[in-house]
Amino acid sequence: MFGKWIGGGLGWTLGGPIGALAGFVLGSLFDISDHQNNASKNFQNGMSTTPNDYLFSLLVLVSAVLNADGKIMKSELNYVKEFFKANFGIEGAQNALHILQDLTKQRIPVNDVCLQIQTYMDYPGRLQLLHFLLGIAASDGEIHPDELKLIREIAANLGITPADYQSIEAMMIPKHDWAYDVLEISNTATDEEVKKAYRKMAMKYHPDKVSYLGEEIQLAANEKFKKVNEAYQLISKERGIS
Repeated sequence: MFGKWIGGGLGWTLGGPIGALAGFVLGSLFDISDHQNNASKNFQNGMSTTPNDYLFSLLVLVSAVLNADGKIMKSELNYVKEFFKANFGIEGAQNALHILQDLTKQRIPVNDVCLQIQTYMDYPGRLQLLHFLLGIAASDGEIHPDELKLIREIAANLGITPADYQSIEAMMIPKHDWAYDVLEISNTATDEEVKKAYRKMAMKYHPDKVSYLGEEIQLAANEKFKKVNEAYQLISKERGIS
């Protein structure tokens, strides 16, 4: 799959700071100069996000998070490998890791990359990026403070609201009252407010919101949807909500 990116998939990611990284990493595998020249015009005019734009943007941010604490854990690489293997097959995972290996050698201009992503990617797609980044960071059982700090900065620069960030963080890092955080309400909310919050969050995190990114990303997005249901069921059981 990844070998087909240049031929028919990368759009706005070949412009701006992400394009510079793509030129270094993919340029050693493909001749992308013509595509970059065309993409620079599209970058000015605006383009919609393709699945391949999404995947390369994801790998760029993943590389930044992996390097945040100054070391790359084997568990983190295994998480990334298993994610791509499950969603894109063995060959896709191998290609993704090859690209990621080159990206981790580069200095990632995180703020500029996030600004480019925010400009061209819709909000549900950005929420899914955040969910995956937190999953990687938490894959070894705990999140290093430097990784968490960077992910919070990424979320802010992606235009993710504090409430939505807290909701997704609670899914990956359970703590007291995590279910309320997932639904973006306090534990003093009324039963009716709990029901209303559940309906709102179920709609916000519904996998169909990212269906345009392909079946694979839509499947991954289902994990957020499941967590919303799990949070609601937990609160309902505690309160006896029918």
